[in-house]
Amino acid sequence: MEIIWLAVFAVLLIGYFALEGFDIGVGMMLPLLSRASERAGEPGTRQRHRDRVVAAMAPFVLANEVWLVAAAGTFFGVFPSLDGTVLSGLYPLVVTLLVSWILRDAGLWFRRRLDDRGWQAFWDVVLCAASWGIALTWGAVLASIVRGLPAQPFDVLGLLYGAVVAAAFAFHGHAFVAWRLSAQSEAGSNRRRLLLSAVVAALPVAVPLVALVPSLLDHTAPSATLGVISLIALPVAPILVGAQVWVWRTFGPSRSTGAAARTPSFF
Repeated sequence: MEIIWLAVFAVLLIGYFALEGFDIGVGMMLPLLSRASERAGEPGTRQRHRDRVVAAMAPFVLANEVWLVAAAGTFFGVFPSLDGTVLSGLYPLVVTLLVSWILRDAGLWFRRRLDDRGWQAFWDVVLCAASWGIALTWGAVLASIVRGLPAQPFDVLGLLYGAVVAAAFAFHGHAFVAWRLSAQSEAGSNRRRLLLSAVVAALPVAVPLVALVPSLLDHTAPSATLGVISLIALPVAPILVGAQVWVWRTFGPSRSTGAAARTPSFF
């Protein structure tokens, strides 16, 4: 049972990086991606190009964030002896990650609430900066956990690993936009590139998880607790999977051409 729940936790966290990674990457690369759309000869103002890029990933954001919520719930339930140690040891990073996450989502929510160029440009900057904050902080979090929670998590090694995560997310975001906004004739090749970029985005978390397997197995909850968690989680798993399938089938590239410039109503 311990191995099963460790595998579930790993799948959820890797799934978050592989899916939410492109949302973060799109936010990080928003200025460059919008300029690339301009250079491609697409009609519209610069703000219109930014709207088109954001709209490409907007339908996926909430569904992808669920993976992190599920991973966090699994961690607290399956490894109860670690949650206090990890949260206290990573306190500055956790606060930075939460603030960046809130600001990134605020940028998505507020950027189109007023039809004012200055207002939209401000929230685009917030969206881009907060996305960089999420990526860099995740790298520092992973580096700190592997090294046993050092007193100074924002050190050179943490920032270097943050740069690795940011590069992986940027690559993933670029591949996602190419797939999402591609014509139907190009969807096949862009889909293969997107799968490759998903693997790249997942590697920065998959490698530390492999190194942490012995430590995690030593801190799992008792078998009786894991059995109760299994009863609670079993009905939820099909909903999580079904929601992901629905989102990807509904908002594929065949439906994005010509319509991706329209931001969905929830953003």
